[in-house]
Amino acid sequence: MGAAPLDEYCGSVFWNASYLDREDPDLPVCVEQTVLVWIPLGFLWLCAPWNLVSLCRRTQVNTKHLSKLYICKQAVVSLLLLTAIAGLAITLGEDYGPSADTPSTLKNPGVYYANPVLYIVTWILLLLCQAGVRRREGAVDSATLFVFWLLLVLCDIFPFQTLLREALKLVRAEMNLEQGLESFLSRITFNWFQSMVIKGYKQPLVQEDMWELSEADSTAHINERFQHFMKTEFAAAKVRHQHRLNKKQDERRDKAQEDLKNGLSNGLGKGVSQDMLMMKKKKKDKEKEKEENYPNAWLITTIYKTFKGVLLESAFFKLLQDLLAFVSPQLLKLMISFTQDKSSYAWEGYLYAVLLLAVAILQSLLLQQYFQRCFVLGMKVRTALMAAVYKKALVVSNEARKESTVGETVNLMSADAQRFNDVTNFIHLLWSCPLQIIVSIVFLWFELGPSVLAGLAVMVLMVPINGLLATKARKIQVKNMKFKDKRLKIMNEILNGIKILKLYGWEPSFQAQVEGIRGKELKVMRKFAYLSSVSTFIFSCAPALVSLATFAVFVGVSSDNVLTAEKAFTSISLFNILRFPLAMLPMLIAAIVQTSVSRKRLEKFLGGDDIDSDIVHSAVNVCDGSFAWERDADLSLDIKPGRLVAVVGAVGSGKSSLMSALLGEMHCTKGFINIQGSLAFVPQQAWIQNATLRDNILFGSPHEEDRFQDVIKACALGPDLELLPGGDLTEIGEKGINLSGGQKQRVSLARAAYSQADIYLLDDPLSAVDSHVGKHLFDKVIGPNGVLKEKTRILVTHGVSFLPYVDEIVVLVDGVVSEVGSYKSLRARKGAFSEFIDTYAQEQNNQMHSESGNNFSCTVILPSLCLTCSSNDSSVLSSSVRLRKNSSIKKVQDVGESKKGQRLIEKETMETGQVKFSVYLQYLRAMGWGYSVMVFVVYFIQNIAFIGQNLWLSDWTNDAVVYYNMTYPNWKRDTRVGVFGVLGVAQGLFVFLGTLLLANASVNASGILHSRLLRNILRVPMVFFDTTPIGRVVNRFAKDIFTVDEAIPQSFRSWILCLLGVLGTLFVICLATPFFTILIVPLAVVYYFVQRFYVATSRQLRRLDSVSRSPIYSHFSETVSGLSVIRAYGHQDRFLKHNEITIDGNLKSVYPWIVSNRWLAIRLEFLGNLVVFFSALFAVISRDSLDSGLVGLSISYALNVTQTLNWLVRMTSELETNIVAVERVSEYSELENEAKWVTDTRPPEDWPTKGKLRFENYKVRYRPGLDLVLHGITCDIGSTEKIGIVGRTGAGKSSLTNCLFRIIEAAEGRILIDGVDISLIGLHDLRNRLTIIPQDPVLFSGSLRMNLDPFDRFSDEDIWRVLELSHLKEYVAGLQEGLQHEVAEGGENLSVGQRQLLCLARALLRKSRILILDEATAAVDLETDDLIQTTIRKEFSHCTVLTIAHRLHSIMDSSRVMVLDAGKIVEFDSPDNLLEKQGHFYSMAKDAGITKDENTAL
Repeated sequence: MGAAPLDEYCGSVFWNASYLDREDPDLPVCVEQTVLVWIPLGFLWLCAPWNLVSLCRRTQVNTKHLSKLYICKQAVVSLLLLTAIAGLAITLGEDYGPSADTPSTLKNPGVYYANPVLYIVTWILLLLCQAGVRRREGAVDSATLFVFWLLLVLCDIFPFQTLLREALKLVRAEMNLEQGLESFLSRITFNWFQSMVIKGYKQPLVQEDMWELSEADSTAHINERFQHFMKTEFAAAKVRHQHRLNKKQDERRDKAQEDLKNGLSNGLGKGVSQDMLMMKKKKKDKEKEKEENYPNAWLITTIYKTFKGVLLESAFFKLLQDLLAFVSPQLLKLMISFTQDKSSYAWEGYLYAVLLLAVAILQSLLLQQYFQRCFVLGMKVRTALMAAVYKKALVVSNEARKESTVGETVNLMSADAQRFNDVTNFIHLLWSCPLQIIVSIVFLWFELGPSVLAGLAVMVLMVPINGLLATKARKIQVKNMKFKDKRLKIMNEILNGIKILKLYGWEPSFQAQVEGIRGKELKVMRKFAYLSSVSTFIFSCAPALVSLATFAVFVGVSSDNVLTAEKAFTSISLFNILRFPLAMLPMLIAAIVQTSVSRKRLEKFLGGDDIDSDIVHSAVNVCDGSFAWERDADLSLDIKPGRLVAVVGAVGSGKSSLMSALLGEMHCTKGFINIQGSLAFVPQQAWIQNATLRDNILFGSPHEEDRFQDVIKACALGPDLELLPGGDLTEIGEKGINLSGGQKQRVSLARAAYSQADIYLLDDPLSAVDSHVGKHLFDKVIGPNGVLKEKTRILVTHGVSFLPYVDEIVVLVDGVVSEVGSYKSLRARKGAFSEFIDTYAQEQNNQMHSESGNNFSCTVILPSLCLTCSSNDSSVLSSSVRLRKNSSIKKVQDVGESKKGQRLIEKETMETGQVKFSVYLQYLRAMGWGYSVMVFVVYFIQNIAFIGQNLWLSDWTNDAVVYYNMTYPNWKRDTRVGVFGVLGVAQGLFVFLGTLLLANASVNASGILHSRLLRNILRVPMVFFDTTPIGRVVNRFAKDIFTVDEAIPQSFRSWILCLLGVLGTLFVICLATPFFTILIVPLAVVYYFVQRFYVATSRQLRRLDSVSRSPIYSHFSETVSGLSVIRAYGHQDRFLKHNEITIDGNLKSVYPWIVSNRWLAIRLEFLGNLVVFFSALFAVISRDSLDSGLVGLSISYALNVTQTLNWLVRMTSELETNIVAVERVSEYSELENEAKWVTDTRPPEDWPTKGKLRFENYKVRYRPGLDLVLHGITCDIGSTEKIGIVGRTGAGKSSLTNCLFRIIEAAEGRILIDGVDISLIGLHDLRNRLTIIPQDPVLFSGSLRMNLDPFDRFSDEDIWRVLELSHLKEYVAGLQEGLQHEVAEGGENLSVGQRQLLCLARALLRKSRILILDEATAAVDLETDDLIQTTIRKEFSHCTVLTIAHRLHSIMDSSRVMVLDAGKIVEFDSPDNLLEKQGHFYSMAKDAGITKDENTAL
């Protein structure tokens, strides 16, 4: 085909099929410039002669006078001629004009010359043709010319839309870049979103389907702007704050002087009472001060300045929409008078109908643009606040951090930011509501005159009542939040310490605690529900009462006032407009009040002090620095570069505090710290991120394979990596759940070693590992020959054996440096250090003596095992299988297989598709069937009353026609008003009743669902908690229960009301114009489809939103818990970046969700507008058979239907979205439980009396499908025997204890205690009769007493006795509240040693015959260790004691020792005999430096 010359002629491709092969087909520009131009012009040229003939004829025709039409035609063509000439001129100018500096080689292609010339000729021709037609006899116009114009218009459509596209390319489309640039029409109808909706309908959307965000919507951009404005605003606020403080001080000074004068004259008589008063007053002042003691009132202005543009834009749309809303009632008025006046022309009616449609459509378009802007604004505000809170959390000082727990800061990010989001969505209503109210009143005044004031008075009365209810409701809400926080705090602790609860059998106590709080919470909720039902009653009565008052007064004032249809229905549609702002204002004000609470919290947090970056600057030098944490102490230190300094001291002497001071985490009260170089920090309790193992070690540094391998080797991680399923790419769960304590500590050390810093702060990293591993780490990493030998190292340690190898030792006593010097010089000095050493040297030296390097046992983990127990355990995992290097299991060859365990945590299941109907039934069942049915019936009756009232009104208005020119009888008037009023009040009462019933029902449902969930979660086996992140479970208790409590009842009620409202409306319209029934079916079908499409997409987007939201919070809480590490390494920026990426991920699903709502709303409103149009149209068509009252009724109803329809779909989808919470809650209420807590076969009361244990061929595995952990253990343990259990790491020692407590159930074989098979009795009967001192001491927040005895079974004397035995009596007696002393979350306000002693006290209190020690002394310094050992020997002499030991010393005095290896018993005899035998035990003892003679010496 000869397209090539055409291509040249156009300067672009003539034809390319790809133009049609896409979603929005288009024609190539060249086709538009050639073919589409030639068709109409060619046609005209062919037909022109036919029209020009009459010009040539010289016949003297009566030339008609020039008609206006003819002049217009010629003028238009002349203008077109001018444009064509201009087009030619522009082309010439571009190519040859003076502006073309160099005669450019790029000339315009030929078409740009040809087309203007063609057009010039054509337009001249056309001028002549039109003149010719005019001269033709009897001709009105010409067919050819008409066809030419038609062709021209048709062919020009394509170039026109091309132009439009070009123009819109300049106006950048706001949304995703993928969607490209959308036509104007597509933008206002949100048609560009269609592809996403269709995709979502065909298959559930996933995160990958989400579009990219544009730059302006990204977190980084929003945050940057917000921070920029925040700086200036905050600075201004600070200045204001300072002024205020100065003023207050002056006032106080004056007052004090005044008081002095008065006080002296008063004498001493009243002294005492005066003092009391002063005290009280001071207290009040203090409280007040505390409230306002930070710069405030800057957040709102910051937000305003950041988002000014969008705010003003949306305000403009809102204003237009508000004004348009008042056009419809006026049209309605005209419409009614048209039906009454039978003489008016039909076209008037049709015109009004079309106008109604046009106004409604315009209104819809404006409204949707406004909503779109507002919701996006809300989203951006939330984003800005979240990013700001995160940023602040990274730099916040420690005092400020102490003020709020992790939970509260996460709350700032979730709840408070969300509140701001919700308020900004509707912020314009603040001015729009009053505006609407004023305008409606003006229009009503025109209708009804002063009697409007009666209705207005009723409305105004409603406002304070509503306000009162709102403040009351707010108080209740605050109370409710308190209970919620409390409940979640306990839940959090329960889930964190679930293992301990199970071991001690304490679940019922904690269940009761939670249920107690939940009970109070439900009580408050019930109150709240009653209150809100009262306000609903008032709100639903309002319109009825208002119209009643107005009409009654109007009719009553004078007998001349007759209520005509136009008056009544125009007023009613105006009252309908009024309802919305009146209802919204109080709600908005309440929301704003709530937000102001959030504002205060955010301002306090964001305005808190930052950490002083400059206090921390020889390598480390502390000069007379005094640091406040809780207590003060002075210390001076000077450390030269490149040295290894050990810091030693007893528990609580301030070693960790010194570390914090060096990191700048502590408040420096005087003196200074000087640090030169970068830091690396290894905390006492390793902080592990939820990322791969490699990422944990690299910690943001670039990956260099050689350095990485060196570090891994030095930190003894090689063997672990070999057996981790994914090698160094294995995913580590949150808090490092699938690593043992020792591994976590080594990863933490590896992170430091890899970071290549200058100064290393090591806070006791060796306490959590076995002694030989510790020695290896010291040699290879920390010590004089380690990887870090060039660097400055400060090592806090309990291990005496390393001290001879360090350059300098700092001894701390009670927070003061008591001695500094080398090992030798300090020994010689015979001071505090010397005593410290003498006490422990014996034990430790033995331990470290003869450890042969080659026999180093490494820690490894079997593939695809799911491990539990996270803590600083001594690289023993309470449930994992470890093997020695030379054991017989080969490394898994099959790579595919080994990848299986790489992901520990299953992805959260996300329900897809429609919510099953059974879920709704489940909720209704929880509410109670009786309630559910009654609620529906009551609401139905209310709806009937509503329709009845309006029908009565329409009948009333017909009186105006009946009694035309007659006096209106009084009795008639009174009945009309009376019945109208009664029906109105009846509506209100029924709504009230329905709401009350629903409130009761929903509180019942909440109670039932929560207690089911709680009961079940506490009965789920331990395996569940190992594979499920805690956050996910907490989320069920927080977000989902919150939805069940508050969102579902609300959306359920709204849904019923909307549904009945829509049905009622359609019923009334059909009653008025029976024609309308024909339309209902097609409308319903369209409606159904739109709704199904939308709901599928919207629901999935909501789910994506909530799934992508949890990583934001978990990353945040992870950051907060690892703050000191992040700051020490100086990685704040990297974490900020990560946070921005996570928030963006969430926005990607929020943004489409907002648009999907608009997409739906536009389509539904269009349907609603059609309903209005048709009800008007049919009223016009059948106007002869209708009375005006019914017309008014049906149209005013129809005007209301748009909103109701919209709400119905929104409510349906919201109900579906919210009901998912029920689904999620019930998912966790139906998990498989562990065995029963109490069974029918109960052991005797005093069982076990002797404490004999017997294992019979006992085998166990962690989960079905995994390998056995214990391979057939058989042994007998006599009464009061002391058994030591030893074995290389991972031989199955901890598994043994888990089996005794039935944390894992037997695969085969059985355990007998005093002859009772433990698998036959209830778990609590079993667990309450055994005692364990677990590896990591877990405490719960609450009193000390509750931590020891949650069931209140013992007297205070008992408790004091055990505290004395566990050496805590002095400490507790010294506390202000004694036993009632509050323990912080996780026991943070006690040292690790004290926590361990408390666990010992628990064991002493239970006095059971069997005690299990799970290496209880791993985390304790030697002093505490000694205390614990002696107490156990003395107090538990009459018990059977099983000790799982790492330090062989602690079990050398046992009666027998059980040596485990790979899940089998290899040796079981007394220590002496085993040493004789020279088997496994002997080699272990030799490693630890214990020989036979030493043993006897011990």
